[in-house]
Amino acid sequence: MSESEQFASDNYSGVCPQAWKAMAEANCTDEPAYGEDRWTQRAADDLRTLFDTDCDVYFVFNGTAANSLALASIGQSFHSVICHELAHIETDECGGPEYASNGAKLMLGQGADGKLTPESIEYLVTKRSDIHYPKPKALSLTQATEVGTVYTPAELHAIRRTADQHRLNIHMDGARFANAVAALDVHPSEITWKAGVDVLCFSGTKNGLALGEAVVFFNHELAEDFEWRCKQAGQLASKMRYISAPWCGLLEGDVWLQNARHANGCAERLEKGLQGLPGIRLRYPRQVNGVFVEMPEPVQAVLREKGWNFYNFIGGSARLMCSWSTTSGQVDRFLADVRALVA
Repeated sequence: MSESEQFASDNYSGVCPQAWKAMAEANCTDEPAYGEDRWTQRAADDLRTLFDTDCDVYFVFNGTAANSLALASIGQSFHSVICHELAHIETDECGGPEYASNGAKLMLGQGADGKLTPESIEYLVTKRSDIHYPKPKALSLTQATEVGTVYTPAELHAIRRTADQHRLNIHMDGARFANAVAALDVHPSEITWKAGVDVLCFSGTKNGLALGEAVVFFNHELAEDFEWRCKQAGQLASKMRYISAPWCGLLEGDVWLQNARHANGCAERLEKGLQGLPGIRLRYPRQVNGVFVEMPEPVQAVLREKGWNFYNFIGGSARLMCSWSTTSGQVDRFLADVRALVA
């Protein structure tokens, strides 16, 4: 079995050809440093075109920095950020948002299938209002969620109405934003600024880039001095074109969307193949490129012995992730091994 046959993470995938080609082109000439190059300008303009609005765009190395610095730009150390209890910023950022904001507290809300609800937000905001309680200042929504579900435009508008009642800004962790757009089949603006999102952390790493996330501010006021925040945090790349140029390759011709649709399609193929098998049960609805499935531990153990690599996720289910480079052959070989074990 090839080492590339895995369902552990879309982070395992390589760089898609279009992004690689753009980075090679950026390597042909010297360019100004620190984001003053033409590639960074082009990538930022391409994102403005994609979202059909004037927005402030910054590029950082990774998702932890993107989320942490974006949230730090919203509030002060005595504020709090409301997020779902399964949100990546809570479970997998090693306290990054708190560190970057000098102590702003994460307030954990609940909701089915990994999604915050207006009711859960309302509860946390109104729970207390005294000076001893960190003042709620922001909401963080993960799109798609950590369990592979998506917020619809209607759900986002409902959350925005609640946020407006309490003067909260909305941050969107878009680690798999491309997959959410593909699943919902909407224009990117419909689930960002038109739905009241103030800042989006748009991931390229999980969608065909080697590294590099775009922090997109739709609320210009929140972007004030953000470049200094990036510099202080060690996120200002001197040779920025090697982060931004691949974005040009990803955005041109909607490669980002094609990659996401492919990954979602492979996950759908995997989901359909697992449905109805003895001892196998889907844990969450499959909406993007991840399948969360409960399967007997002995089955999982033998699959790993055969060389399949996948994670056990929060709550104990197996998480099977697909990417732009996953093939139908990989999916079918995995399904054949599972069928042989549970038949």
